[in-house]
Amino acid sequence: MTRLALVMIARDEAHQIARALDSAAAHVDLMIVLDTGSIDGTQEIARACGAQVHEFAWCDDFAAARNASLDLSPADWNLVLDADEWIESGGEALAVLEPDTMGWVRRDNQLADEAVAQTWIPRVLPRGVRYTGRIHEQPAGPERGVRLPLLLGHDGFTQASLARKGDRNEVLLMADLRDHPEDPYLWFQLAKEHQARGHPPQAALCFTEALRLAPTDAPWRHGLVVRGLTALKDAGQLDEARALAEAERPAWSGSPDFHFAVGDLYLQCAMSDPARAVSELLPMAEAAWKTCLEIGEQPHLDGSVRGRGSFMAAHNLATLYETFGPKAAAARYRELASLR
Repeated sequence: MTRLALVMIARDEAHQIARALDSAAAHVDLMIVLDTGSIDGTQEIARACGAQVHEFAWCDDFAAARNASLDLSPADWNLVLDADEWIESGGEALAVLEPDTMGWVRRDNQLADEAVAQTWIPRVLPRGVRYTGRIHEQPAGPERGVRLPLLLGHDGFTQASLARKGDRNEVLLMADLRDHPEDPYLWFQLAKEHQARGHPPQAALCFTEALRLAPTDAPWRHGLVVRGLTALKDAGQLDEARALAEAERPAWSGSPDFHFAVGDLYLQCAMSDPARAVSELLPMAEAAWKTCLEIGEQPHLDGSVRGRGSFMAAHNLATLYETFGPKAAAARYRELASLR
């Protein structure tokens, strides 16, 4: 009887698949890689790492590939990893798993400028769970989820990784939206795609649609609101961003990410309205960043970015005080900003 298997789909991942497999090998009984058309030696590297390798004809459907990989597993539980992920810590948590639950794990996503965004995703699945969705697919099965102390690293959102993927994600998301135009999660994912690629107007449009459709209890609502604020700001839609901030403020009083985005918004408002900058708008930005430090880091919030409750907020306050004074406060916050 196989208790736990690692299950992965991969294509042209020779540059990184060994990192993923080696990080998991000690914690699983079996490793399965379903290759969707590699031509770079991915299969040979996976076999050398001890994985079983199978082939699948790619059909522009991630759920279909995921489900084909799960069909190959005889295990009671399946740990789903991508080749651009790896286990950083907490692998021992996989030794004890609760029946009839999906295990959610934290993934630290490496972004530009050494920023790290923290998300919670279901990746430890009991036998029988299957995926739905052509892209940004989600597992469907047990309703109860348990957060496990398993930490994954992920560098698939760096500019180099995005360049390798090209416009694949956008094309598949648009195809899914043609079939499901009222799906807020698809709009959210398309918004993030535009945001990552530096398309502010398109990102703002998609975030607005996602916010219109998304339920208030969506597990990804926090990231949607925070990133939506940034997208509206970057698109120059400052009035819309301020309206969103006021509407969502009661729900996110304990989120440093929300207040960090609000601070950035009012800084942009100050730059756009110099007459009100010093008397009104910059103090609002200052208050928001101070609130971030009062709250502190909150990695349990999906989509939180490391530092917004500490050194990043301190950096913004130091910069503000270095420009406008007092200098003693600038020095104090600059010292806090150096503590990472």
